[in-house]
Amino acid sequence: MKDFIAGLPKCELHLHIEGTLEPELKFELAARNGIELPYASVAEMRAAYTFDSLSSFLTIYYEGMKVLRTEPDFYDLAMAYLRKAAEQNVRYAEIFFDPQAHTSRGVPFDVVIRGLRRALMDAHAQLGVRAQLIMCFLRDFQAEYAMATLLESLPYKEWIAGVGLDSDERGNPPRKFAAVYERARQEGYLLTMHCDVDQDDAVEHIRQAIEEIGVDRIDHGVNILEDQRLVEVVLARGMGLTCCPISNGYVTDSMKAEGIRKLMDLGVRVTINSDDPAYFDGYVQENLVALHDALQLTREELAQLQRNAFEITWLPRHLKDAYLAEIDAYVS
Repeated sequence: MKDFIAGLPKCELHLHIEGTLEPELKFELAARNGIELPYASVAEMRAAYTFDSLSSFLTIYYEGMKVLRTEPDFYDLAMAYLRKAAEQNVRYAEIFFDPQAHTSRGVPFDVVIRGLRRALMDAHAQLGVRAQLIMCFLRDFQAEYAMATLLESLPYKEWIAGVGLDSDERGNPPRKFAAVYERARQEGYLLTMHCDVDQDDAVEHIRQAIEEIGVDRIDHGVNILEDQRLVEVVLARGMGLTCCPISNGYVTDSMKAEGIRKLMDLGVRVTINSDDPAYFDGYVQENLVALHDALQLTREELAQLQRNAFEITWLPRHLKDAYLAEIDAYVS
């Protein structure tokens, strides 16, 4: 089954590019930029990756970003992920990036997006991996800063498929960013939003995201199972959820595998993704293997997870159909 998963054409829709910063590259970029790290070795750095909550993860996550300074840094970061994606037969990815995590420490927006964009173009040409960018706002900053970031993105909006919302959810409900999301919609951006697992007011946040903001899909969102009406709304709209099993196991009490199984059985377009694989020790292939081991998924169920992902991508219909045909050819 691991061989089947390895060869399965894959789609990843919940991947933070800053969360792919492996310790080896972190040390390389630190040396390039003259930055001293608080770790003596890669092994010591990895040993520090112990999390028991979303907030404890975010502390280390943001600390690690300080090595990203120049356009080549962001290029190297994205290319490293895209090479790994190609090795795991990821055919298409929609990649989150957090511009405020960089502009807030003096790195210009232009530097960030140009480095990432160049990597995406090279990966398509050299590796055959297609990818698009999703610009996330940090929900623990002011909504005014998110709006300013949105406006700063407009000269580059042909390079950005949509917007998302991530970081610490405590006290930062979706409706805090309602005006930002409305402007993003007017500018032609598609909309997604993190509704992290087992957070305070999780179900209410999902409701706000769906009914008040009108997002196109939900990132994480397993707590929707606590409200059958919202499940029915998601089913009626054909919305998808981008779940991250290994990540769940780091920041909550489990991978939420049984919840994912229930979503699958209900017909929700649930998808499997890696979130921040450098910190959670698992890219998309490892997430699929872990979920299979937990649930004993069949080949058809594993293939359906990938069909779900390609169906809810922000791609034109003809490209979705081409990728779906790859899955059908693989499993037949």
